[in-house]
Amino acid sequence: MSESDIHLLLTVPFPAALIERLQSISPRLKITSHPTSDAEDLPEELLQETEILYTLSALPDLDLVPNLRWIQFHYSGVDHVMGHPLLGSDLMITTMSGVSAPQLAELTLMFILTLSHRMLKFIHSTPEEHWASGRLKRYQPQELRGSTVGIVGYGSVGREIARLCQAFGASVLTTKRDLKHLSDDGYSLEGLGDPESEIPDRIYPPEALRSMVSLCDFVIITIPLTRKTQGIYDEAVFEAMKPSAFLIDISRGGIVDHGALVEALNLERLAGAALDVYPIEPLPESSPLWEMENVILTPHIGGSSPRYLERAIQLFSMNIQHYLSEAPLLNLYDPSREY
Repeated sequence: MSESDIHLLLTVPFPAALIERLQSISPRLKITSHPTSDAEDLPEELLQETEILYTLSALPDLDLVPNLRWIQFHYSGVDHVMGHPLLGSDLMITTMSGVSAPQLAELTLMFILTLSHRMLKFIHSTPEEHWASGRLKRYQPQELRGSTVGIVGYGSVGREIARLCQAFGASVLTTKRDLKHLSDDGYSLEGLGDPESEIPDRIYPPEALRSMVSLCDFVIITIPLTRKTQGIYDEAVFEAMKPSAFLIDISRGGIVDHGALVEALNLERLAGAALDVYPIEPLPESSPLWEMENVILTPHIGGSSPRYLERAIQLFSMNIQHYLSEAPLLNLYDPSREY
C-alpha cells in the first residue's frame, strides 16, 4: 500500500476522545465525522474520496464511492442491509462480531436464572400482598447446576455464554455450521469465550438441531439471520423440546417461527421463553406473547452497553492497523454465508 492519505468517513457519532484515538494510529488517516443513518445525507464530494467507511446503515450507491475499499459496520449483524449492492461487491466488509459478547451473555444468564428460579411467578404474585399457599412447591427452582444448556450457533456470543454456564456447573451442547474448524478466528475480548471449543460436551451440525434440543433444559439462539437460518426454529423443533425446557432468543428476529412458538407455549410444549428479538420490531401490541406469564420480553436491547463505543473503537483500531500493514482484517464478512 502506498503512503498516500487514507480518507476515513464515520457516519456513526463518536465522542471526540475516541476519534482522537483513531487519529493517533497514523498521520495518514484523514478522518471526517458526518453522523447520519441515511446515505443521501452524505455529500457526494466526501464520498468520492472515501477509502474506509464506518457505518451502521448509511450505504451509498457503488458508483458514488470510486475509492472505497473497506466498510466497517457498527454492529455484528448486517441483515438490515442485506441485498445492498455493496455487500455483493469485491469490497472488504467487516463486522463488530464479539463486541457485544459480554453484555449478551450476561443478559442470557439473567434470563436463565429468572426463568428457572420462577421469578416471574414472584413478580405476578406480588400485588396479592400475601404468601402463596404451597410456596415451596410453587416456587421450586430448576437449578442451572447439573442442567444441560444447548446453544444454537457457536460464535463469540455463544462461546461466552458457554463459559458462564460452565462456571455454574451446567453441561453445554451446541450446534456449529463448520465442524471442520472449531477454533474461533474472529475478534473476542481477552479472557472471554471458548477459543478452542473445549467447553461443549458435544457439537452438532445444524441438521441435528432437533436431536440436540431434545436433551436440553435451556436452548439459546445465537446464530445470525440469513436465508438459510430464516424460520429454522419451527414447529418440528418445538415438538422435540422437553416440556420443562426454556427457549431464549437473543440473536435476530426471524430465526424462531413465532406462530410455532405461541402454539408451543399454549400447548405447554415448553416451560417458558425469554425474547429480545422479534420478526417484527417493535413487537405488535396484538401479539399474544404480551399476555403470557411465563414469557420475558425485552425490546432488542441485548447489545446495549455503556462500553460499546469504546469496544467498537478498540476493534476498529485493530483493523485499521491490520489494513495499514496489509494483514487480514478481523471479522471479514463472507457473502456466501451472509455473515
